[in-house]
Amino acid sequence: MSIPASFELPDFYHFPPFFTIQPVLATREKQLGQWRELILKYHTDLKIKTMVLHECPLWKNANIGRELNAEEILVVVDDFVKSGHGEWEDPNQRTRCRILWRKPEQLASDVYEWAVANGYIGSVCTVYELHSGEDVNGMSFQGADEELLRRALGILEEQEKCTIFKGETSSEDGIKF
Repeated sequence: MSIPASFELPDFYHFPPFFTIQPVLATREKQLGQWRELILKYHTDLKIKTMVLHECPLWKNANIGRELNAEEILVVVDDFVKSGHGEWEDPNQRTRCRILWRKPEQLASDVYEWAVANGYIGSVCTVYELHSGEDVNGMSFQGADEELLRRALGILEEQEKCTIFKGETSSEDGIKF
């Protein structure tokens, strides 16, 4: 698997030391921040919901002959998970990471702002409409992981900004704002 030409890599990706976990704490923190930014942008831009660690093309830059080893990849992804933008799907093996394009709290806020802006307050829509409907084109939650979207809706329900109704299937569940 290779990085699509349509994805623009940042300048720091072509800097050889980026592919070696830095020993100085302040430098390593900045480096890990750049990895978090790159992982999130790559997966969000390409609408990839799950990162399979051994298949992710970000770890290797053939143009400069550098790549992270398995231990360094775990350091980077563990940091990414700690930041709140990822979750291990298999916490014991740590081979698959769910990418949270937006944190559940951010997504909840985005959904509610969309509902207000589009006149859905007092109306009902389905989870499917929120995930894949025509009205959500370009929104941060369009095509989002369904479990993440449901967590965001749960936050809104706790805040009494929506009520969730069970449908015949999960995609037919209704949300009243």
